[in-house]
Amino acid sequence: MARQVDLRSMLSVGRHALDPGRACEVAELVAAHPAMASELVACLWDDDPGVASRAADALERLTCERPKILSRWKDSLLGLLAEAKPKKVRWNLALIAPRLKLTPAECRRAAGVLNTWLDDPSSIVKTLALQGLADLTRQDASLLTSVVDLLRLYGRSGTPAMRARSRILLKSLERRR
Repeated sequence: MARQVDLRSMLSVGRHALDPGRACEVAELVAAHPAMASELVACLWDDDPGVASRAADALERLTCERPKILSRWKDSLLGLLAEAKPKKVRWNLALIAPRLKLTPAECRRAAGVLNTWLDDPSSIVKTLALQGLADLTRQDASLLTSVVDLLRLYGRSGTPAMRARSRILLKSLERRR
């Protein structure tokens, strides 16, 4: 790169914490320059919830195509999963965590946190916690029965988004069983 790029400055652009700002551009930049991933991961702990939220958004976008890029920070990300407060950070971590190569114990640890998020005030956090739980079953089949039970429950009694997502996930998981 011709000049040094400050990812934090790029991530500070946005009208409010849920505004994606330049997250897509940041994801593309880090995909092209993987050495910048550490700077992006560090932004997850930023004091500005907007920066942290947009960093989580950029990382989620990045891990869709390149999940291994975060393997170096697996322990830190699992720790953040348990302590994250901003809802946009939570919902993106719910999607990111199952993309990491996890041991069965780490899958159960992540599942434990995602289970607590089913009581979150945010419907999208709850819905993506269900998605994360379903995705974790790909790495730890021992979670499958309890996740299917949760999906059946929230498919009847959750928010409209949870009910819709539960039905979709149940079809997919029941085909695998």
